[in-house]
Formats: sequence, structure tokens, C-alpha cells
Amino acid sequence: MISVAGVRGIVGDSLTPPVIARFAAAFARELPGGAVVMGRDARRSGPMLAAAVTAGVTAAGRDLVDIGLATTPATQVAVEHLGAAGGLILTASHNPAPWNALKFLSARGEFLGPEAGRAVRIRFEADRELWVKSDRVGSARSESGALDWHLERILSLGVIDVARIRRRQLRVVVDGCASVGGVAVPRLLRELGASVTELDCVPNGEFTRELEPLPEHLGALGERVRTSGADFGIALDPDADRAALVDGSGTPLGEEYTLALGTRVVLERKRGPVVTNLSTSRMLESICRDAGVPLHRTPVGEAHVVARMREVGAVAGGEGNGGMILPEAHFGRDGLVATALVAEAMAASGRSLRELADELPAGHMVKAKLDRGEEPWERAAERLRRVFASHEVNAEDGLRFSRNEEWIHVRPSGTEPVVRVIAESPQLERTRQLIETAQRALTAQRAEV
Repeated sequence: MISVAGVRGIVGDSLTPPVIARFAAAFARELPGGAVVMGRDARRSGPMLAAAVTAGVTAAGRDLVDIGLATTPATQVAVEHLGAAGGLILTASHNPAPWNALKFLSARGEFLGPEAGRAVRIRFEADRELWVKSDRVGSARSESGALDWHLERILSLGVIDVARIRRRQLRVVVDGCASVGGVAVPRLLRELGASVTELDCVPNGEFTRELEPLPEHLGALGERVRTSGADFGIALDPDADRAALVDGSGTPLGEEYTLALGTRVVLERKRGPVVTNLSTSRMLESICRDAGVPLHRTPVGEAHVVARMREVGAVAGGEGNGGMILPEAHFGRDGLVATALVAEAMAASGRSLRELADELPAGHMVKAKLDRGEEPWERAAERLRRVFASHEVNAEDGLRFSRNEEWIHVRPSGTEPVVRVIAESPQLERTRQLIETAQRALTAQRAEV
């Protein structure tokens, strides 16, 4: 699957060493002069991908800097810190263990936009001008400082008070998803004076839960929070660009709260525009309205959100899947930044995580997904338009229908072969009705067959 989120596939099926090396070479040849940074999550296929990427980049005549096991945000920071031409992150994020991916970064440490990503794909498919002669082959070296650089940025943020957080002496359980966040987040929290209990924090890729940090996947974290008497728990996805929270009773808040809580901290200290995607909760609208700042919405995908953030001079942004973006740190979703902002909120207020969450004007959101099937999207979209004819429609990214305080967003995923259906309204039963209406419209053609 090729999208604004990168190139994803099932290892050994669609994602093979020749494909990986060619994509890495195509990406390298599209960059300006300079080295290419490579970081990876802890999936078992990671070393194989790293070997293929190293071959592709160096065979394309470019030098490669391998930062090893690293979070996505640390890799983004490393590209900036080293003044590299670009970067490659080897992670399939929330996709199941058989998947892996190449995510492409620009010289600014940001995901490629649609135009730059299209150029890489065209070069890959044309299989032209990828390889160089032996006298121009690039070299590869290792670098171990990426996490240090990342932590240095977070601990120097103007929107957090490190000394105040240390005085709070938080107790936190970290679910590291058996990957790189299990190393990075506990280290950050200990720098912030917290007592940390680790759950699946050994980065061995032996996943024990579903990889998306959704409430239904966080039972073990909730239990550990309860039994340890922690103030809260935090769960990462495999590359730690997303974070989800569990309160002191072990109850998951839902990943939408991460961005809402983090943004409120920022706006209490610094006013300015906020950017999120079309699938994010209306909680953020209330927070921005109370702060007197505009909220801009974009198609789903970090690259889209970041581009709009730069355009409007946003002070905060992100996606409702647990992805907080703070420009003061860097332009990328960052589970460590989210962790620091939550710690700041608790330290500054003296309140519990649950008390902070209960202050937010939450609606009832339901997220579902269906197999994409063979039917062209346009046919399904026409049926959706008919059943939601009384709603306003936004067609920037799939179809988003809204009316008063309710909305539903239906879109083909760029990271999985599914159609995502996300809805929110003041009443849970109404939200479920919205989801069921969309599902019936999406499956009507299949039922006829």
C-alpha cells in the first residue's frame, strides 16, 4: 500500500528485499545532496528491512546514518540535528506484526507531501537511474545519540515546567508495546522525576496485544495501574508517535483525549491556531473556542496536518488517534511530547488525570472499519451521499457528513485495506445509528451479489 503515510506491505509477500531496496534507492535519488538517516521499530523483520534499505541507499550513491532502534519522533529529530538530506523510518506503526513499512522524511524531518511522494513512486515504477557505479557507492555508519537529542528538546520546552513536574513525583505505568517506546518513554519520565513501572518495555517485537492503543486493547495496562497504585498509565504504538492514557482507576480515557489534553496545556500558555484532521473529536473545537483561537481541519495523515500547521502558524496540532504535534519540539506526532504535556497538566493543576479529562466536553465517538472489497469507492460514496442527504458534506478525504453536533467520516484507509467509519454525537445510541447507517450503505452492493 502506497500513500501519504509511506509504503506498507506484508513482509515476504508484497514487501520483499528487492522492493525495499528499489524504493530506498528511488527515495535517495529524489533527495538533494547529503546523508540519509535510518531508524526502525522493534519488529522482528526490522533488521532485514534495514539491510535492504542500506543496500538500496548506498547503491544509489548516498551515505546512510543508521540510528538503530528509534522512535519515529527521534528519527525525525535526528534528521534535523544531523542536517541530513532526508530520512527513512522502518515501521508499520499500528499494522499487525506481519506488516512493515518504509516512511519517507524530508530534510526538515517531516513526512513527504503528496507531490514528493508521487515523485518517489514514479521513479520506483520506472526503475530508472537508481544505481551507481562502484566508484560512487555510498557508505554507512552508525549513530547512537538520537534519543538524547530528542529528550533534550522535550526537557527544554517552554510549555512545561520540569522542576514542577519533578516535585509532583508522579507514578506511571508504561506499556511500551514491546518496542522502542518502551525504552524512550520510561527514560523521559524518570528525567521528569516519575516512578515508572514497565509493562512490555523490552524492545523485542514480541507483541502481546493488538498494536493500536485503543481502549479495548489496554486491559493489561489498566490492571497494572490498579495493582501498582499508579497515578496513570500510558500506552504506545510500536513507533511511539501515538500515545493513549489510562486513569488512576485503570480505565482507558480513549486515544482522542491525548490531543485534547495536550492542546489545552499549550493554549493555556501560548495562544494561536490549532490544526487537526477530519476524523478528530469535537472536543478540540470546544477547547479552541474557549481559548478564542481558530481550529483548522485537514485530510487524515500527518503530512497534511503538518503542511497546514506551517501554513497557518499553528501552536499545536495533531490527530485524534493519540498523535500530538508540538511545533516547539518538532513538526511530527510524538508520544513523548504527549507524555510530557500530560505530566505538566497534572503538576500544574494538582488534579488527577480523571479530573482533568472530566473537565473536557466529550461526546460519544465510535470507530469501526470494514474490508474494502472490490467495489469502486465512487459507487459506495454515491449511496452514502443519499443516506446522509440531510447532512453537510466535506469530500476532501473520503466523505465527512455533519449536522449540528453530530458527524460521521467514511474514508478508504491509506494504511490498511479497509474503509474506516468514525462518528460522534452527544448520545451513544445516535452515534451507533450513524455507524450502522453507513455500514449498511457500504455493504449494500455486496449483499445484492
